[in-house]
Amino acid sequence: MSEKITFAVIGAGHIGKRHATMVQRHPEGELIAMVDSDPARRAEVEDYGVPFFLSMEEYLASGPKADVICVCTPNGYHAEQAMLALENGSHVVCEKPMALSKADCERIIYKSLQTSKLVFCVMQNRYSPPSLWLKEMISEKRLGQIFMVQINCYWNRDERYYKAGTWKGNQALDGGTLFTQFSHFIDIMYWLFGDIKNITGRFMDFNHATLTDFEDSGLIQFEFMNGGNGCLNYSTAVWDTNLESSMTIIGEKGSIKVGGQYMNEVEYCHVQDYTMPELPPSSPANDYGHYKGSAANHHFIFENVIDTLKGKTFATTNALEGLKVVEIIERIYELKNKA
Repeated sequence: MSEKITFAVIGAGHIGKRHATMVQRHPEGELIAMVDSDPARRAEVEDYGVPFFLSMEEYLASGPKADVICVCTPNGYHAEQAMLALENGSHVVCEKPMALSKADCERIIYKSLQTSKLVFCVMQNRYSPPSLWLKEMISEKRLGQIFMVQINCYWNRDERYYKAGTWKGNQALDGGTLFTQFSHFIDIMYWLFGDIKNITGRFMDFNHATLTDFEDSGLIQFEFMNGGNGCLNYSTAVWDTNLESSMTIIGEKGSIKVGGQYMNEVEYCHVQDYTMPELPPSSPANDYGHYKGSAANHHFIFENVIDTLKGKTFATTNALEGLKVVEIIERIYELKNKA
């Protein structure tokens, strides 16, 4: 592999541009192509100074070959484009979710094993200081046995976000609220506590009936396979602006709440024989104008990808973990079909 790791970015929207910028800022990364089906994007990405292609097929046929292809397109395209990238002999960085079904995730993993190429899933919330601290607390069993975990995700996504004619809100391309808005928090839950079972749930659509093909809110309960009970309460029906993303953990030896709008603040920590350290500041949220997304931690992703491909470390979020998040969401959404 050449000294610099070369990248092509598929999808030149907000997140695709962020990927391109992060690659160009890294001293060992080199951006070599941008791809988007919208011709208007060509002018938007001119400053990157790389060739622009109108389809992934056109890029693969005539563009420079990349060590890594970043998939930053609508959710429903992730699986096929990841497969194309792997068949082309490139590693893949895939924005969340890895796919919209477990079966598609399995196809991607099988292809990555066949081609000996890596698939990195973008779950940048793992890099936030509160998340890293929580991982340490749980790994060291500081809370003892876990009794209860409550995750609250209350965001605003209204007509400013769900514009007619776009992929957002479309069942086939978006997949649903848990895939597009809250998969990061399901990833953190799985990363900390493992898989879940005995899932029950209720789903509501308060004010998105004319905006999306799916629910805007849900109340989900479950048990952890490793012990303890949990619930996930979520909504995009919050008026005007995001309210919170929080996780409350009740354990045998203490309690913790990490909150703020993006699970970026430790709001409560009372643990036996433990003094809370001062954590580094969290990155600001990704700002999309009318709304904000998860923390802007993408630079950590590209450090990890480049260091992994140079043999210095291993993938922070591997393809199997990407699959597990999709599988958990798929199992939750299966409850809608039974209702």
